[in-house]
Amino acid sequence: MSSTTVAPFRFKQFIIKQDQCPMKVGTDGTLLGAWATATTPQHILDIGTGTGLIAIMLGQRFSDTQVEAVEIDETACAQATENMQAAPWADRLQAHSVSIQDFVKTTGRKYDLIVSNPPFFTGGTFSDRQARNEVRHTVKLPHGDLLSAVRNLLSPNGTFALVLPLIEGLRFEELANSYKLYCTRKTEVRPRKENAVNRLLMQFEREEQPTKVDELVLYTENQNERTAAYAALTEDFYL
Repeated sequence: MSSTTVAPFRFKQFIIKQDQCPMKVGTDGTLLGAWATATTPQHILDIGTGTGLIAIMLGQRFSDTQVEAVEIDETACAQATENMQAAPWADRLQAHSVSIQDFVKTTGRKYDLIVSNPPFFTGGTFSDRQARNEVRHTVKLPHGDLLSAVRNLLSPNGTFALVLPLIEGLRFEELANSYKLYCTRKTEVRPRKENAVNRLLMQFEREEQPTKVDELVLYTENQNERTAAYAALTEDFYL
């Protein structure tokens, strides 16, 4: 059987090796890394970091911040660590090979910004591509476990940001309310202007307040040409 070589993904200031990770660099992770925000965060946590992409992006954006990441897959965590160590701000990045369920029991730290590009399939069957399926399905990270961990780890004025497909995002928002985490900011993502919304970028906080909603269209009518808004959001990262 022949194997396929997966090339590293090159950003302006860092490179992401991804041949050891089931989930490769994609639009969702890059959007979340560029979109998530908090006011002068001192400690950031990325749950299910995969390649380490989002954690490294946040390390670039917030130059005085310590960024930690958890990743249950040992091989992926090793590659995330390698990617972090190669970043110019490596001294502020750290990955832990542990489930978030166990991590929450051992850390005494609170985080000003928590991010996650979490699994989202709650049903269906697994294919032969077991590793990829495990990171897409909620078997090892049920959304209730994720919300429980965030509720315990988020600082009083902290923010939690994640990206999900539309339907799963709406369900997650409803579930979050039962954990007393409230959606305060939401960006509805469309591939193109004529397409339906297919992704939600969502920010949650402890204090309930009106949700600020906006929209992001990724591409123009010309194939693979980013819109001005998408280009502006990601200009510090994409080549």
